[in-house]
Amino acid sequence: MRAHCLSLRSSRPGFTNPDVVGADSGFRVQSGAELRSASLLSAPRCSSAVMHRLKIISGHLRPGGSSNFRRDLRRSDCDSATAASSRSSPEDVVVVHGRRTAIGKAKRGGFKDTTPDELLSAVMSAVLKDVGLSPERLGDVCVGNVLQPGAGALMARVAHFLSGFPESVPVYTVNRQCSSGLQALFNVAGAIRSRAIDLGLACGVESMSLRGIGNPGDLSSRLMDNDKARDCIIPMGITSENVAERFGVSRETQDAFALRSQQNAARAQRAGLFDHEIVPVTTKFVDDEGKERQVTVSRDEGVRPGTTLEGLAKLRPAFKPDGSTTAGNSSQVSDGAAAVLIGRRSAVEALGLPVLGVLRASAVVGVPPDVMGIGPAYAIPAALQQAGLSVADIDVFEINEAFASQAVYSVEKLGIPPEKVNPNGGAIALGHPLGCTGARQVVTLLNELKRRGRRAYGVVSMCIGTGMGAAAVFEYPGA
Repeated sequence: MRAHCLSLRSSRPGFTNPDVVGADSGFRVQSGAELRSASLLSAPRCSSAVMHRLKIISGHLRPGGSSNFRRDLRRSDCDSATAASSRSSPEDVVVVHGRRTAIGKAKRGGFKDTTPDELLSAVMSAVLKDVGLSPERLGDVCVGNVLQPGAGALMARVAHFLSGFPESVPVYTVNRQCSSGLQALFNVAGAIRSRAIDLGLACGVESMSLRGIGNPGDLSSRLMDNDKARDCIIPMGITSENVAERFGVSRETQDAFALRSQQNAARAQRAGLFDHEIVPVTTKFVDDEGKERQVTVSRDEGVRPGTTLEGLAKLRPAFKPDGSTTAGNSSQVSDGAAAVLIGRRSAVEALGLPVLGVLRASAVVGVPPDVMGIGPAYAIPAALQQAGLSVADIDVFEINEAFASQAVYSVEKLGIPPEKVNPNGGAIALGHPLGCTGARQVVTLLNELKRRGRRAYGVVSMCIGTGMGAAAVFEYPGA
């Protein structure tokens, strides 16, 4: 088997024993066919990166591999970052530019009366206008959405025309729940790598004001006879409680993580770090008296600079009386949209467009539905293995904060230094518009790496309802 067809995957289908989820043994070598089905990207590996990956894999196959898991992720026996950065190719999938709306508070904020097609149109138009690209150049548009009927297929085409895009440019939608915005990018990247298109727009949008999480749809009554199928309808808040209880994540630790998210976001907002990302949107707003007026939304509404540990400690558990998950250490229900322009490096350079980042790897993995929040702890290693990088090589991790319990678990399991995680805050402070979040994270990550002014690497990751995790590795090429 060729070295670039090796990957890590649990040999226990569905992680049947929940006590083993936190362990690091029981891995097997994954075939090339399985790898292609689990990930959309595979880049050529330099020999040093291949040897590094083989060392890690052999460590997992040895008895007692659990003690080596974190160490191997954090340590590289070769200069893996240098190896990865040397892989520049005309075939690279590169990010040209990205924008997002501010994130509004659902039901109460500035976007509560704004339809998702309007939010989406604002960012689609802005991205192309910023770089001076005609929409006719796009080979495809993919939009991540969760709550709209049919994953928002009609809504996306309407937004497409509201943006002034021609009918000749196609558009479609994808729903992989909380990773939908990132999955849209994976899908467009796959089309670019297959040479079906040269340029595409990956987007995400959600109005949680106008559509709520509720009816699960038409399901067989047989799901009640299958443990894993039944676990897919466990409320997300209960899965957070499961993670906290099973892996010993205390209420105090969750609240401390939430406080850090709020503090980081408040600091970033004060410093104007989000200003370059956000497209101001002027829209209608209906007040409590039923009067309609125009407002311009240009700041994230969920940031609470006055948050304290004492205040967080006073909040009652939100999902079970004796639980530890609260409104203060969970993501906020939100409205927002984001769009990311990506293309093949050769096409991008031929058009004189900038390169903001390079997509080096992507991965989607499955985990037990009842602890779906642990997804990043398994998706991130899979993506890093593809990229030939280690945790130590990554400068910034944008990990979605669906709940503090699952974010803490993932960070601690992988041994990620806390200062590398969500330096500008995450979903606890900014909000989590489901279909938008993955695309929003990419925009925030690459702008943060650009500010650092040197070649750097970043990871975007999130858990996914029903038991999955997704992750992507990006390289900022340097000024």
